[in-house]
Amino acid sequence: MRLIFLGPPGAGKGTQATRIVAKHGIPQLSTGDMLRAAVAAGTPVGLKAKAVMDAGGLVSDEIVIGIVADRIEEADAKKGFILDGFPRTLAQAEALDSMLAGKGLKLDKVLELRVDQSKLVDRIVRRAEEAKAAGQPVRKDDDPEVFKTRLEAYNRDTAIVAPYYEKRGQLTPIDGMQPIDDVSSAIEQALAG
Repeated sequence: MRLIFLGPPGAGKGTQATRIVAKHGIPQLSTGDMLRAAVAAGTPVGLKAKAVMDAGGLVSDEIVIGIVADRIEEADAKKGFILDGFPRTLAQAEALDSMLAGKGLKLDKVLELRVDQSKLVDRIVRRAEEAKAAGQPVRKDDDPEVFKTRLEAYNRDTAIVAPYYEKRGQLTPIDGMQPIDDVSSAIEQALAG
């Protein structure tokens, strides 16, 4: 099962991907997590990405596609994977399709979590407060100003990715404003169909 989760930052892609990982035993491939790991490890890719990520920007397509191409070759991704928040641009969607086709693979589903963007900043502030209360580190991109920059980038660059997959008959919209368990149920129904 090869899946993509689309939706703006804060829509719940990571939360829902984690549930699918637990239920279906396929890895969640969050480019953000992979890039943060590269930054933490101080790899060359991580150092390049750090400045861009700290400002709420997007790293180059070449870096991201390379990370994804390498990652899906790992043993745990042979049964499938979930791409969380990737592709972020039309160029990345096309590059992903080409890369997968070159490996003899295709996507099974593209799920778009649709949310009320006016309520996302509140959701992100709450996520940061919950992380602090739990004694966990707060992601730099959960700063409200950085988040607004990310949301603007999503609307400018990424919102066009959903229609790309919709034209190809691969997109399933999910109401991401429902309670978390209801979103999970809607996703499971989409995967079963």
